[in-house]
Amino acid sequence: MFRMQGIRTHLARVLLAAPLACAGQAAGDESCPTDVDGSKLVDFGDVALALLEFGPCASWYTVLEQSPDPVVVYDADARAAISATGLPWRVRDNGSGIEMLLIPTGSYQRGCTASLQNACYSAESPVHQVTLTQAFYIGRYEVTQAQWTAKMGSNPSHHKMASDEVSASEVPNRPVEKMGFNGVKPFLAATGLRLPTEAEWEFACRAGTTTAFHGSAAMPAGTNDDVEADALGWTSENSAAQTRPVGGKAANGFGVHDMSGNVWEFVADWFGAYPAAPVTDPTGPATGTTCIVRGGAFDFGGAVFLRSSYRSSGLTTFLSKSTGFRVARNP
Repeated sequence: MFRMQGIRTHLARVLLAAPLACAGQAAGDESCPTDVDGSKLVDFGDVALALLEFGPCASWYTVLEQSPDPVVVYDADARAAISATGLPWRVRDNGSGIEMLLIPTGSYQRGCTASLQNACYSAESPVHQVTLTQAFYIGRYEVTQAQWTAKMGSNPSHHKMASDEVSASEVPNRPVEKMGFNGVKPFLAATGLRLPTEAEWEFACRAGTTTAFHGSAAMPAGTNDDVEADALGWTSENSAAQTRPVGGKAANGFGVHDMSGNVWEFVADWFGAYPAAPVTDPTGPATGTTCIVRGGAFDFGGAVFLRSSYRSSGLTTFLSKSTGFRVARNP
């Protein structure tokens, strides 16, 4: 059995040892620790096994959970897709302290999904297939005021006072807002994180559902019922006209919270019309004048804005008390 003694030590020994250094010795002989595969030869097979033993490494995160929790990721196919990547499911970004979850590769139908009470808007059509070929990490929650302030040194948010609904100790866990699309860029530069593309955002939001609203542990298949959407997000009908600490509503099937409601979320793409044909790893128009926001917010009326397909746009210079963001990162 290969005994871990530090990656530098083992790989140095393997690479420097002569190919026949272990000839004639028994497999696993302690006098020949570089013969990882027991072949009585020290060669590239031993290097390969050494690398497999250590597995993929990344300096930017700390692993919180390697495998998806079945209570959180309740769909077996989703858990299998995440595990198949070989990457840890739940990590903490070391540079920002932000908790992130792995979203696997896959395909879905992007665009208009009407609810029982609300039709789609023209910008949500035509419906088309999107394929994402690269797994990515996404923030489990919207970026909070505490996370922003720790990195940027000040808090631009409008909702930074305690209220009857949000205690002073919970205010730092409200989403940061009122920084604008351009204002997000210094935070991303300082952390090495990025915004999700619009295609990534909707895939992560739907979490395998094809309904108007994403699912939860209580309704795993999702729902088209606007009344049931109250459990998924903060809107003008249940927020008491203020943002709420992140994670207060039910998570979706990937374990991600607040993709519906609380604050609108910037994505990386410029606003543009959808294509009709299938696309792979789309990033939107190359240039533009307005940015995209997704997910609805605490001060927008009702469930219509919580639908997974709903999209809106705004000027990059506009500072809104109802718009924040969540981050993404490549593995």
